[in-house]
Amino acid sequence: MPRPVLLATAWEDISRIADYHLRAVGPCSAEDITDKILDTIDLLVEMPYLGPLHQDPILCAAGFRKLLCGSYVCIYRIIGDIPTVYDIFHGSQNYTDWMHPQGKRP
Repeated sequence: MPRPVLLATAWEDISRIADYHLRAVGPCSAEDITDKILDTIDLLVEMPYLGPLHQDPILCAAGFRKLLCGSYVCIYRIIGDIPTVYDIFHGSQNYTDWMHPQGKRP
């Protein structure tokens, strides 16, 4: 299977998460969380449908899936054969509104 593609928004999210962990806990934590997120996304190489369709009706209708990575949620969908990661959110965030077309980010 093709390797997952991370859109610029997902890379920005990873950078933001790493910066938070760097400031809050230290460099080892920042590296650990980055590795954990990327390792989880790498599971999509062999199992692209690992994450279930999103339970939000709007995101589900658009084909979005969610992949849990500890406290974080990777939002992706399959485009062609390629898992494409759009965003990564902390599970406590109300990210569904953020992802809706009328939200802050399409």
